Amino acid sequence: MEPIALIVVGAVVVALAFDIINGFHDAANSIATVVSTRVLSPRMAVLWAAFFNFVAMFVFAPRVADTVSKIVRITPEDSAFVWVVLAALIGAIVWDLLTWWWGLPTSSSHALIGGLVGAGIAHDGMDVIRWDKVMATVEFIPLAPLIGLVIGFLNMLAVYWIFRRWRPASVDGFFRKGQLLSAALYSLGHGGNDAQKTMGIIVALLVAGGYFSPDVELHLDRWETLWIILSCHLAMGIGTALGGWRIVKTMGMKITKLKPVGGFCAETAGAITLFLATHAGIPVSTTHTITGAIIGVGSITKLSGVKWGVAKRIVWAWVLTIPLSALIAALCFYLLLPWVS
Repeated sequence: MEPIALIVVGAVVVALAFDIINGFHDAANSIATVVSTRVLSPRMAVLWAAFFNFVAMFVFAPRVADTVSKIVRITPEDSAFVWVVLAALIGAIVWDLLTWWWGLPTSSSHALIGGLVGAGIAHDGMDVIRWDKVMATVEFIPLAPLIGLVIGFLNMLAVYWIFRRWRPASVDGFFRKGQLLSAALYSLGHGGNDAQKTMGIIVALLVAGGYFSPDVELHLDRWETLWIILSCHLAMGIGTALGGWRIVKTMGMKITKLKPVGGFCAETAGAITLFLATHAGIPVSTTHTITGAIIGVGSITKLSGVKWGVAKRIVWAWVLTIPLSALIAALCFYLLLPWVS
């Protein structure tokens, strides 16, 4: 096997490792509300989420993967681009692990995109980046949580009006069952958007290694791309099943106190936002989306129901994710330079 082929294989393994880390880092997004409302135990919740993360491959077209794979203008004849993608992955993984340790629900998506931007610029300057695709993602940094917040607020408002004559115990029992559906829908949206980002990275690796043409498209009915789709969704499901309990605690218990009705409204709002973004091919942050939805639900009763100090700390982590992961990835690329041919 040629040296570049070994690097590509190794980088694919690193990409799948990132997908697993993404799964347990973002497991909180899928299960925080259903755990905090005690509808499911933590173990059952992660298995529920992992299953729907996996089956998302049959629901969503790989438009997000196409966006991610084209962020950097890759020249197949330049094998250094393999190292660019590898450095981007390492940068994203380092940032994910740091924020997981700190208990911050930051965006794995933005860490990956920041990594691509940083490593790409380190290799070949600003012109190598397709800034239109980067800006589509950046625009959704404020939009994703805002959309989730508004839909979550409206969901809660509608539920209050529709169920205003119900006894509290009946409402609680109804939405405990409803949360099974809303958690499934959110996990479906999470798997559909997030697993595709790693699919896009693997496509970029194979284009850089000269195995795919730059205009390749992912399809379930093509053997040469089926393994990419299958392995990425499987890795995401495994990572979710492993769980990320530090972030579950922040997302489900520290931002606001949720009841089953609030959990249902937040998860439904998050699912709607993710479905729309994935259909449009925009790699949004599932973390931003569900955080905004939780804040929208918590603020329907009173603004003091939201712990704004925790929310502010999370927002700062969002703002810093792309530049810091870009910096880490650029440093990784420079460290790898002795091996770049």
